Amino acid sequence: MKLISAFVLAFFCFASVQSQEARNYLNESRAQYEARMEWWSQARFGMFIHWGLYSIPAGEWKGTTNHAEWIRTTAQIPLTEYEKFVGQFNPVKFNATEWVRMAKNAGMKYITITSKHHDGFCLFDSKCTDFDVMSTPFKRDILKELADACHKEGIKICWYHSIMDWHHPDYLPRREWEKDRPTTGADYDRYVQHLKNQLKELLTNYGEISVLWFDGEWESTWNQKYGTEIYNYVRSLQPNIIINNRVGAGRAGMEGFTKAGEFAGDFGTPEQEIPATGMPGLYWETCMTMNNNWGYNKHDDHWKSAEDLIRKLADIASKGGNFLLNVGPTSEGVFPQPSVDRLREIGEWMKVNSEAIYSTKASPFKSLSWGRCTQKPIDGGVRLFLHVFDWPSDGKLLVPGILNQAKQAYVLSDPKHTPLIVGRKEDALVISVPTKAPDAINSTVVLDIDGKIDITSPPSVTAKFDIFTDALEVSISSDRENVEVRYTVDGSVPAASSKLATGPVTLTATTTVTARCYRDGKPVSGPVSATFTKVKPASAFNVDGVVNGIQYSYFDGDWNILPDFTKLKAVKSGTLANFDLSPRTQPEYFGLEYSGYVRIPEDGVYSFFVASDDGSRLYVDNKLLIDNDGLHGMVEKKGVAALSAGLHPLVVQYFQKSGGRDIKVSLETPKDAKQAIPGSMLYIKK
Repeated sequence: MKLISAFVLAFFCFASVQSQEARNYLNESRAQYEARMEWWSQARFGMFIHWGLYSIPAGEWKGTTNHAEWIRTTAQIPLTEYEKFVGQFNPVKFNATEWVRMAKNAGMKYITITSKHHDGFCLFDSKCTDFDVMSTPFKRDILKELADACHKEGIKICWYHSIMDWHHPDYLPRREWEKDRPTTGADYDRYVQHLKNQLKELLTNYGEISVLWFDGEWESTWNQKYGTEIYNYVRSLQPNIIINNRVGAGRAGMEGFTKAGEFAGDFGTPEQEIPATGMPGLYWETCMTMNNNWGYNKHDDHWKSAEDLIRKLADIASKGGNFLLNVGPTSEGVFPQPSVDRLREIGEWMKVNSEAIYSTKASPFKSLSWGRCTQKPIDGGVRLFLHVFDWPSDGKLLVPGILNQAKQAYVLSDPKHTPLIVGRKEDALVISVPTKAPDAINSTVVLDIDGKIDITSPPSVTAKFDIFTDALEVSISSDRENVEVRYTVDGSVPAASSKLATGPVTLTATTTVTARCYRDGKPVSGPVSATFTKVKPASAFNVDGVVNGIQYSYFDGDWNILPDFTKLKAVKSGTLANFDLSPRTQPEYFGLEYSGYVRIPEDGVYSFFVASDDGSRLYVDNKLLIDNDGLHGMVEKKGVAALSAGLHPLVVQYFQKSGGRDIKVSLETPKDAKQAIPGSMLYIKK
């Protein structure tokens, strides 16, 4: 098949975008913003769909089976060879109504589908390229059928559209391995115009579109200026549309947060993870796969259980977020059976418990040992939905730190709403529940309380580290009003007569600090304890004849976790000035082990950090200090060590499989803020 030149198509399509009246939609009021986000924050649960040409190889290429939607680059498939999939794409079993009804029956309120992924192939009828579904044997506008079905069924339809495009001749940069695609004549601004042309098609030909979910914004060619321009352009076409934070260039890694001061879009996008405390004050949505891949991989049987997914849904809602759960359809146009099974099981739970998910707000509790909590306002008070994962075998469900009086309680799955007896034990309400859990996965208990919620969490007992060498300041505090914090340092539970916390406490010996909140001489929280250990800093090593640098050993290989490098033969080795990826000979499937010494300037406690995509480990004094292993996006982890002044052995291991690649090793000293370890602190033997 010979595809029409994208240069020619761009010329004819250029005029399709008429100039819009300049308007900065970022200047809307907070009330306007929240009104636009209202349906989305009430929905809480949506379906992600990754579908395209990559469903044809189904994750397999020339004997390797670890690919999915990134297969064009992870398998380094030449463009002319990848284009052959266009003639093979014929999903005759695709039924838009069935897809939408499966999402609806699962309790999902919106669907976000890949209008175009990074490979550049479009699932819609685009007049700006023939690298689209209309050039396939299928010759049906998939997005039109899906949008029509969603509008009919009352489901919001949303587009995922990649900023990156591995097919368009004007998109830069090229993949590093594409030696046969010169950049001569490529014009990135012309590509941005092409992007706008297609966005106009997507936002004018399919009725109301509720979300534009951008991705692929991390390459250096994209910037905040482009992001702001596209944000305003999209909203000029559909003013009420919601746009994620990946339209800009300020996302800090896969956790989906936006860097301070950067253009943030309308909501954050944690990927494959749930923020530990949510993103307070911000709208956010966790996107996650059911197995290991977004696109279809016939070899990927690592399915999350329905139990896990239902509990993740409750966890995300309890932190104020949305859950966008992915399905990767096959090349025939059907959902894999394990996905169908899990959607059905989630739907069965949602039919009974959806009230505890939709339109709820984040939990007022910092933590609950037995599960999660969501809440809604009611007349004269608050309705708490208690998601109980670990049902109390004694029939007594303790709700800690709540000072309100209970109005009523019942099990949500009980159609008669039979009242449950609610008593009090100090700061806790105690609900008498059936001895057998109504639902083995997540039983919801409704607790209505009087008035504005009044919860007293245990106080916090914190310090910069839990180890120290000389002295340590410990902070004891509470964020609750009208309480006083009493504490002890002898391991006992604080009484009303114990010391009152009025500021930091200085420790000079190993100590367990215990604190508790009191009001009017009565405890209104449980006790909380933390132990801080005085340690002797690890001795430095006596090493003669050193020079600045770090040694490396480079390995080729395909791993999901870090291999045992001692059992592998290095492709090459040498010396570097610092931790970098310059020794690599290919963009994917390699590993590096760095080794040498770090010179510690003075005795004290030091924080080491490793950020990597994919896995990494850091050893100090031949002991594992940071384990950041596994397949993941850019993730940073921290380790703390008490070290004496002098040289200490340092080993950093790293592997890269697919997707992004990077490693950063940083250090925070007692006197200096966190920074990349400078080459002046790294040494090797002469």
